[in-house]
Amino acid sequence: MNSTDYAIIEKKAKRNEKIRKVITYILLVFWSIIVLFPFYWMILTSIKSYGTYNAEYTPKFFTLSPTLQNYADAFTQVPLARYFGNTLIFAIITTAAMLAVIVLAAFAFARLDFKGRNPLFSFFLSLMMIPNELVIITNFVTITNLGLRNTFTGLILPSITSIFYIYLLKENFEQIPDELYKAAKVDGTSDIKYLFKVMIPICQPTIVTIAILKVIECWNSYVWPRLITDDENYFLVSNGIQAIRENGFGRENIPAMMAAVVVISVPLIILFLIFHKKIMAGVSRGGTKG
Repeated sequence: MNSTDYAIIEKKAKRNEKIRKVITYILLVFWSIIVLFPFYWMILTSIKSYGTYNAEYTPKFFTLSPTLQNYADAFTQVPLARYFGNTLIFAIITTAAMLAVIVLAAFAFARLDFKGRNPLFSFFLSLMMIPNELVIITNFVTITNLGLRNTFTGLILPSITSIFYIYLLKENFEQIPDELYKAAKVDGTSDIKYLFKVMIPICQPTIVTIAILKVIECWNSYVWPRLITDDENYFLVSNGIQAIRENGFGRENIPAMMAAVVVISVPLIILFLIFHKKIMAGVSRGGTKG
């Protein structure tokens, strides 16, 4: 095969690579439009006036008279700021408590050698097979019997642990070489000090990912808060949307409801944009063994 043949083959390879990239980018753009369109429609609807929205027999993909009145209504006609505060308290305390529980549990299952460790962990994993509806019913009866309805304690207690997150963090802890642990023990380092000085810093991306996912879970939580609270003083932003729909703006004022949804969604979007690199690192680390 002479140099001319090599040049032809190389030229075809470059052309095929360009075609592949073009097709990939076209598919990515198409998929991005599908994913982002609901957000665009939500924001567009939120800046339309009530009259403009109802006058559109055929939905329009733009508006010539945007308004921010719907956003003002979101904070004045219902206590949306209170819902934000409640959700912030719920998310921060629940996430902090859960991290304390799962970090210690994952460390125990990954590094401590105690009798019945593997059967106990297998039992915990089997609990993931129980339907969530049964767990909610049990939690509801327990919290009600303890007299913790319409309290932050009742909201938080059932959410301070997660078997899946314990499993995920345990797998990450086990990727740390045993030699580090043995060397630390030879130097007289306690288990707690080794956990905080070595294991947590190494697995920080996964821990940050778990924390962010838990915050998102708390922020979007609806069924449990709806069951355990009927006092508006303890409403979260998720069931606050229902209150907005029924009591604040009326069932027909869709633009005002969309404005409230935009306001509620902004913190999660900002959180993801700030920590998206750590989330990707944590997810990729969680899927790597060895």
